[in-house]
Amino acid sequence: MTGKLPEKNRVLRSIETPDGGRCVDFFIRPDDTFGFEEYRRDLEDGRGWFPIGFHIEEIYQNEKEAEAKALQHVTWLRDVI
Repeated sequence: MTGKLPEKNRVLRSIETPDGGRCVDFFIRPDDTFGFEEYRRDLEDGRGWFPIGFHIEEIYQNEKEAEAKALQHVTWLRDVI
């Protein structure tokens, strides 16, 4: 079977807390719009990252706009960037 893989968001940058428990991904969608999402993980759990911000559907025209909005919504991000 041939064909294209389904298009999905491409992560441009991922910023993690120093303890590795939370991160924010900045991404570009196949339609060239941008967004971000906040995730958490429990290191002792091993199941991976879980979305906790529920910002993934918000649409921004560029990465700078997405970053500005993330800084407003994700309080720890200001201390890490």
